[in-house]
Amino acid sequence: MALNYNLSKVYAISDNDVDFARQIVVLFTEEVPAEIVNIKEGLKDKDYQRVYQAAHKIKPTLDLLGMDIAYRDVIAIEAWTKAEGKKREIKDVVKNLRKYIKLTLKELKKDYDLK
Repeated sequence: MALNYNLSKVYAISDNDVDFARQIVVLFTEEVPAEIVNIKEGLKDKDYQRVYQAAHKIKPTLDLLGMDIAYRDVIAIEAWTKAEGKKREIKDVVKNLRKYIKLTLKELKKDYDLK
């Protein structure tokens, strides 16, 4: 049972195609962790452009997977980059996003028997 994600949008746009849903899940597990690393490293380096690009890249996927909390975090991160804020202003948001992504990855890998 999905606790951290909701595939209803995926099924809605694919006419309930289970194979398509699995492809989206696999795409998430392959691409999102790398972008989370880019956000973390960009924050460490105060590279606003890198953080923005990584956050912007994962935003549609988070929306598609019904990950509303993570989606709101990404919007906050994007706004922070545009304002070129201080690290301490966004540090907890990034930490929460990373934690939520990690939980979702674990759940998706279990639910879809992925390695």
